[in-house]
Amino acid sequence: MEAIRGEDQNYTDISINRAIFLLSVPMILEMIGESLFAVVDAFFVARYVGTEGVATVGLTESVLTLIYSVAIGLSAAATAIVARRVGEGNKIGGGLAVAQVIMISLVLGISVGIIGFVFAEDILRLMGGSEHLIEKGSSFTRIIFSSSPSIVLLYTLSGALRGAGDASTAMRSILLANFVNIVMDFILIPVMGFGVEGAAIATTVGRTIGVLYQLYALYGGNGNVQILAKQFVPDKEVIKNMLSVAAGGTGQFLIQSASWIFLTRILSTFGSEVVAGYTIAIRIIIFTILPSWGMSNAAATLVGQNLGAGKPERAETSVWRTAFYNMIFLLLVGIVFAFFAENFVGIFTDEPKVIEIGVLCLQIICLGYIFFGYGMVIGQSLNGAGDTLSPTIMNFVCFWLIEIPLAYFFAKSLDWGPNGVFWSIAISESILAIVAIFVFKRGRWKTTTV
Repeated sequence: MEAIRGEDQNYTDISINRAIFLLSVPMILEMIGESLFAVVDAFFVARYVGTEGVATVGLTESVLTLIYSVAIGLSAAATAIVARRVGEGNKIGGGLAVAQVIMISLVLGISVGIIGFVFAEDILRLMGGSEHLIEKGSSFTRIIFSSSPSIVLLYTLSGALRGAGDASTAMRSILLANFVNIVMDFILIPVMGFGVEGAAIATTVGRTIGVLYQLYALYGGNGNVQILAKQFVPDKEVIKNMLSVAAGGTGQFLIQSASWIFLTRILSTFGSEVVAGYTIAIRIIIFTILPSWGMSNAAATLVGQNLGAGKPERAETSVWRTAFYNMIFLLLVGIVFAFFAENFVGIFTDEPKVIEIGVLCLQIICLGYIFFGYGMVIGQSLNGAGDTLSPTIMNFVCFWLIEIPLAYFFAKSLDWGPNGVFWSIAISESILAIVAIFVFKRGRWKTTTV
């Protein structure tokens, strides 16, 4: 209960296992909450709208991952910089960093929202959607892109809260947003018959309410950062520092997200049922793997705060322990998917072809889960140290130079079909984890300054 309540702790002094637990529990619940957006929407759309509706969500979300990538990059920067200031005991500096990330997020979110609203049909067409799908689904795409300010802020403010050691508030904001989303999905889709647009409206309102809660909590102060009204003026040095760290974080997730767009584009050549099955499987994977992101974010916070406190060896020990715990967790998840994949996919749809694709996707990708356990934690820990360049290079090599060519070669040249895409994901993610371990062991991240 102490982890849920979010009582003030000095994570640079208490036992490492206790620090991992107190930070991981709320972050895991936060990540589960974040994944529920996609899972709940996919459930209601699959049950009450149909395969084409799920395909619309999948195609839109594939492009939207570019926005998620930028938001996650900014979130990583917020975590690294705020954590470093907290480790130094600089509350005003931490508050200034939060104020600057809020302004950056608003500018970015509004800009992307306008672009997505205007070019919604073109986005779906570019992703291989049929004219009928575009006609029925463009309103969903338009609404979702219009919510970009809330999407970006929900990520970046959560990152700032995690950096400040206030993971419980980030968790509560996500859970609140999800509660609103679930209730509105039920009201708008099966009850009022809004169709796929209802999912977009529900998600938008839920995320916006979550952001308002985060802003309320940050303005009230959490003990580790102090935000002042005068800080909401562009500070060139802080913004330059923020964008410098975020550039690497954003770059690595943009690279990864762009690769997913290519993969979805390849899968779309096999029909809407394949895209729908893949979309459902990925939603399930996200739901089960995001607790691992929670542990990874906990490690990133511990790295940032311990480096700020001048304790690099403690930071390294925290990472290795967290990675081991994460590996055990994902190993168990992989075993469950190996035997019960059909049960999970069957929750979302009863269409045989969609179920077949979803099951194959789950069973193949989970083969790399042991490697994922270490790779996720170490990658986020490098970001937490402010060394976002190394993960960016690793992502570029593994996703663009390995995953995309492998996917096309397996699926098209070897005629493996969708299975070729799924195998490319498992292989490239495993290679990424091995490279991340090698880079982390070299220790250059310990000398990074932010």
